[in-house]
Amino acid sequence: MKEYKVISWKIGLTNNSEKLQDVLNLHAKDGWSVIHIAEQTTRIVFERNKNR
Repeated sequence: MKEYKVISWKIGLTNNSEKLQDVLNLHAKDGWSVIHIAEQTTRIVFERNKNR
């Protein structure tokens, strides 16, 4: 079974790429994988196995 997590990302002007990379790596350490990034709504959808 899968579980999902959606986060909102604020687009900023300074160090945005580095901050996004840090957020993605933080979630990856908890077993989350990015399955979709919606640019228009700046939402990131993660997925992982629920029974890990």
